[in-house]
Amino acid sequence: MKTTVIVPSLNPDEKMVNTVKSILEEGFDDIIVVNDGSAPEYCGRFDEVAVLPGVTVLTHEVNRGKGRAMKTAFEYVLNNRQDILGVITVDADGQHLPKDMRACVEAMEAQPDKVILGVRDFSQPQVPFKSKAGNNITKAVFRFACGIKISDTQTGLRAIPYRHLPVMIGIEGDRYEYETNQLLVMKKQGIGFDEVVIDTVYIDDNASSHFHPFRDSMRIYMTILKFIGSSIASFLVDFVIFTILNLLIGDSMEETTRIAVATVGARIVSSIFNYTLNRKVVFKSDADMKKSLVRYFLLAICQVTVSFLLVDLIAEKWLGLGASFLESVIKMVVDLVLFMISYQIQQRWVFR
Repeated sequence: MKTTVIVPSLNPDEKMVNTVKSILEEGFDDIIVVNDGSAPEYCGRFDEVAVLPGVTVLTHEVNRGKGRAMKTAFEYVLNNRQDILGVITVDADGQHLPKDMRACVEAMEAQPDKVILGVRDFSQPQVPFKSKAGNNITKAVFRFACGIKISDTQTGLRAIPYRHLPVMIGIEGDRYEYETNQLLVMKKQGIGFDEVVIDTVYIDDNASSHFHPFRDSMRIYMTILKFIGSSIASFLVDFVIFTILNLLIGDSMEETTRIAVATVGARIVSSIFNYTLNRKVVFKSDADMKKSLVRYFLLAICQVTVSFLLVDLIAEKWLGLGASFLESVIKMVVDLVLFMISYQIQQRWVFR
């Protein structure tokens, strides 16, 4: 198999040695093990695998993170393995079975332009609750915020074609957030992926994992939350300006006109603010500015029209309210729903 297996490892136990041996027994003949700054008492295990045929050990003098370990291996492959089909990344704790590695490589051979993800079945009874809950939440956020439908957001078993390695090396992040960033950049760069269902193996309730649920989850979710932070900030700008204009105008205008003026004025300011943040910070879009600007304001016009019609219908036609703070509350609820719809359109069309 013209595939290099990459095994990042930190302070490994005997499972890392057994993992490497089982990969060799499966028929893989090129394995790169990355010692990510392990303590001296663990280095003997790296010496043990280094003498095995087909195994190369790369070493970080200090711990730099799983993402950096993978990028170190990718750089080594680009410089020394130009004739391979691709690489496959594997966890060192024995939770990825050699037969599943082979299945992912075979899928990559059949689809040489796609990244292949080995995905676990989280409905299995042996899956720890924190893993099941964490994946379900992240999966939902990925689909809503990023438009990525994926079964296992944290899988470490990934077969990556050689041609995509330069992109993978340039991705931000050195620790567990790197694997999340991979998926986001694949979406942005138009790199397709496919899934292969693998056996779901948890050893000692995943006790050997170096993933810290709170610390590392915050790194992962911060990467995703920046996608929606700009829209929330713009929503607050819109809400504040609408409230100010609505109260300043008061009863000097007819109800429908007052709501229309306040809504349009607030949306002009918030849309300019939102467009700038979304283009430069959130989506980091390199799409044609003129085209994205036209699309953005077409969306904004539709959104402000729907917002006005719904607020006017609810506040005046149904409830008969005058100028009041309750109108702003109604607008907040209406625009919260419209925000979720608008975000999907921006992500898929405006800043595509």
